[in-house]
Amino acid sequence: MPPTASHTPTVLLAEDDRAIRNALERALILEGYRVTAVADGVEALAQAHRSRPDVLVLDVMMPGIDGLQVCRVLRAEGDRTPVLMLTALVETADRIAGLDAGADDYVVKPFDVEEVFARLRALLRRAAPAPDSAPAPESVESSTREPGPKTSGTPKISGTPGNSGTPGTSGTTDGRPGDLAAGRFVEAAGLRMDPRARRAWRGRRELELTRTEFELLELLIRNAGIVLDHSTIYDRIWGYDFGPGSKNLAVYVGYLRRKLDEPGAPQLIHTVRGVGYVLRED
Repeated sequence: MPPTASHTPTVLLAEDDRAIRNALERALILEGYRVTAVADGVEALAQAHRSRPDVLVLDVMMPGIDGLQVCRVLRAEGDRTPVLMLTALVETADRIAGLDAGADDYVVKPFDVEEVFARLRALLRRAAPAPDSAPAPESVESSTREPGPKTSGTPKISGTPGNSGTPGTSGTTDGRPGDLAAGRFVEAAGLRMDPRARRAWRGRRELELTRTEFELLELLIRNAGIVLDHSTIYDRIWGYDFGPGSKNLAVYVGYLRRKLDEPGAPQLIHTVRGVGYVLRED
């Protein structure tokens, strides 16, 4: 959770620029975080293995092992700790490379420290375990809807998971008890999600999603057929509207499309120009 009187989150900061590292470390400490600051990727991996932090802040361009390699190693080891990338690279392809490595979010240099704080708070909120009794998020109401039938886009709740985690058949998921509880699965447009296990499928193909991609896809599925505007998505996913000039959402939508789309299959996430995005089958 974000800093509170009863909880102090730990941040592992890896930045080779001493001035930036020292300034950001001081700012994070003043904000209420407990910070371990290192100068390169080798130290970052060693520290992450010694003591797992609540969140990592990694500079992309570091000598030796860079931030992307650090992220890839941790993800290959099964470490799902939230990762915020710091990058001076502004091209969309460079940002996608960070997401492809397993990062959850990024900030472009030069950055406002308040933006770093906002993104860290959002990552820590999403990483916090939700109570088992928590109700499913309510659908976001919108007055902007696409015309035409929505027979394939209406979200459904299913309590019958597939064998060995594959949706669509009866049985248990990975042998765990209680997987047949009603309301566990959310479905729309040929997609199925298990929010509790944080797993998702298109048909029988399981999707490999970062934390932010999963949250974004869940929001779209729960509001299938409804056009969600940019500010609503920013508020629900990041907890902060980064303004009309931000390309953060477009990058995540583009990357999510790459993971969802299949040759010969209909595109599922559609852009409504000047408004936002909608999940539906054509």
